[in-house]
Amino acid sequence: MNFILASGSPRRRALLKKLRIPFKVIVSHVSEKSAETRPVHLVRALALRKARAVASKNPKAIVLGADTVVVLKGKILGKPKDIQDAYRMLYRLSGSRHKVYTGVALIEGTKTLVDSAVSVVSMKKINLDRLLVLSRKHLDKAGAYAIQEKKDPIARIVRGSYDNVVGLPVDLVGRMLRKFSSTYDMPG
Repeated sequence: MNFILASGSPRRRALLKKLRIPFKVIVSHVSEKSAETRPVHLVRALALRKARAVASKNPKAIVLGADTVVVLKGKILGKPKDIQDAYRMLYRLSGSRHKVYTGVALIEGTKTLVDSAVSVVSMKKINLDRLLVLSRKHLDKAGAYAIQEKKDPIARIVRGSYDNVVGLPVDLVGRMLRKFSSTYDMPG
């Protein structure tokens, strides 16, 4: 079985290792731009776009695509464009309760599964000096923060999966893979 993660995210690689599945990484390099304004539809569409881009060149593999966004008061926050954008995002998220959505797409030949997970996160109030420091750290992450950073204990999960907030809902991926049981048996 050939399993491919269509993502360059080191966090997704680490999370996927929890499933004890041998995999390789092929980054999709697709655009994450979309006019979609509904978070669930957006993350599912982008995850599918990423998986399709890699699956088209690897038709005998199972390809996993994923996309994560942060949503505050109905506004979708993706990855910041620059440090100023990261600062604005963190300023708005400071002291908030917000949601994190991750879409997951699996493709194997003509079979496609798409799903998503949502978690609720509470972020501490962050002083302006700390915001300046944090806004330079996580430009590659939706919402400009990393819950897995031990040195940045600024957020906690209120409801949902920690793995989802990091960028890949591992339990959901495992359930989806079981649906591909004709070609793949989950370990253990």
